[in-house]
Amino acid sequence: MRVTVSFLVVVVVSLTAMVSAKTATGGTRQHEMEDLDWWEAGVFYQIYPRSFKDSNGDGVGDLVGITEKLDHLAELGVDGVWLSPVFKSPMADFGYDISDFRAVDEIFGTMAHLDAMIAKAKQLGIKVILDFVPNHTSDEHEWFQNSLNNVGEYRNFYVWREPKDGSTPNNWQSVFHTPAWTRPTGQQQYYLHQFDKKQPDLNYNNPRVKEEMESMIRFWLDKGVDGFRIDAINHVYEDPQFRDEELIDAEGELIWENLDHKYTMNMPDCYNLIYDWRDVFDEYKAKDSMTRLMMTEAYADLEQTMLWYGSGNRKGAHIPFNFAMINRLSNDSRAEDFKAIVDEWLDAMPAGQQANWVLGNHDRPRIASRFGRNRAAGFAVLEMTLPGIAVVYYGEEIGMEDNRAITFEETQDPQAANTNPEVYQQFTRDPVRTPFQWDATAYAGFSASSAPKTWLPVHPNYAQLNLAAQKTASDSLYKLYRRLIELRKEHTFQHGQFRSQVMLNNVFGFTRTLEDHQSYAVVVNLNDNSVNVDLRQLDANVGRATVALATPGARLKEGDQGEVDRIVLDAYDAVVFELASSAATIGASVILMMFASILRSFL
Repeated sequence: MRVTVSFLVVVVVSLTAMVSAKTATGGTRQHEMEDLDWWEAGVFYQIYPRSFKDSNGDGVGDLVGITEKLDHLAELGVDGVWLSPVFKSPMADFGYDISDFRAVDEIFGTMAHLDAMIAKAKQLGIKVILDFVPNHTSDEHEWFQNSLNNVGEYRNFYVWREPKDGSTPNNWQSVFHTPAWTRPTGQQQYYLHQFDKKQPDLNYNNPRVKEEMESMIRFWLDKGVDGFRIDAINHVYEDPQFRDEELIDAEGELIWENLDHKYTMNMPDCYNLIYDWRDVFDEYKAKDSMTRLMMTEAYADLEQTMLWYGSGNRKGAHIPFNFAMINRLSNDSRAEDFKAIVDEWLDAMPAGQQANWVLGNHDRPRIASRFGRNRAAGFAVLEMTLPGIAVVYYGEEIGMEDNRAITFEETQDPQAANTNPEVYQQFTRDPVRTPFQWDATAYAGFSASSAPKTWLPVHPNYAQLNLAAQKTASDSLYKLYRRLIELRKEHTFQHGQFRSQVMLNNVFGFTRTLEDHQSYAVVVNLNDNSVNVDLRQLDANVGRATVALATPGARLKEGDQGEVDRIVLDAYDAVVFELASSAATIGASVILMMFASILRSFL
């Protein structure tokens, strides 16, 4: 009898599992799609080198510090790290004013330190992406010094123009709130700088400039870097007629924000330059089958941004940064706004390309400050479960916040320092660049306690908000990021279909499905109050939903199950559910009922 009953138990369990695999969505059969390339569903982590880890106690982060902390990124699970510039620079714009594209600035260390950092990253399986700043150089670059002095061909390396009516060549303004033209002492002509006056624009109509910059790309690819993030690429070419730009508000002030930049941004040749550089990247891939990655940064509309992917038979960037969530979402955004932003990108994206989602960077307020600390986890769930690539700004994995206590006197950012104490907070980027908060020791563990100060003040909340505390907590944002990055490796999230839905009660939801694999539903409560959710709005056939993960402090916990039409989400909760269909639920129940009946007959 005991043997017979045991046999029946095995049969029933096996049949139940078969039903679940066939009619639910939890099968494990291999999909027929090709494996993704290393970057195609990747998580890329942006490091602002001045602010990640200071190894020598001078108050500024450096390459040795980054190398020391690479294990954190490996534990987090990221695929690649993107470094903001570490090249030789006078630091007028903290590395975005480069005086030597082939040298490391001493404030960050040496070329040997960079080589060691790259080597350790590769040992840990992390790709290294460098920042490439093609629009301009530092005014201390050898090229510009030669250009100033009319040495050889170098005058034509930059954009020089004659005065117009005794003043600047036109009305163009710089991003940094000055005229975009400067006339050096003793010079008749003005040079163009779309950013700081210490960042003169290169002249890409000169073939020699293009040759030099391509040579620089090859130099770093030969050294083993895995690609580049290309800064402000849509500024590289200007209107050849140098026409005045039109005021958006005819009665408004002549400042960069009030100009229609149709003559200084998104010119057709900007795209052609990227297509040419993509040929170089692909040339390297042809040698060893390893993709060298190109990311492009350009704040532009959707149609313009899609052109960075390529045009016709010309390939462009692998990842044209998607800033829609930064530019268009606010605390007032509703579920329909989230759906529109996500669907627009996926619908507009050329076939065969990968989507990407960017929620923060070194130029824009942090997620926890922009939307509130109680919403940061929900945005993490959203970003990490959408199709494609996720880009994470350092500190977002612990919910770091902007340090708005930085005074005008402490301000380092030229974009704000060029204004005044009354308005600088509108323009300063310093609050989003403060030192990483490693622990509760002096300077948040970023720098030695003996350091006189850090280059920017550490956020005052570091004693409570730091990585060490979140590692030991039972439930934390850091642990959520780790779980999400692990979940992204599931075939369903890498290859599955996506369907979004504006659900009742201002909830944004979507499903990720792949035949013969586990199906998932993601729901994000956008309200500051509890709401009821019916998962049948996402999948009419759902019979059972099990919580795969949820935001810290959420009402639902991992492993919870409930009635699919009566799920309660607390304020700003976000939950990922594993779904089983009604057929699977009914099938399993029938088998269990049959087993109970048979068992009774034996007993």
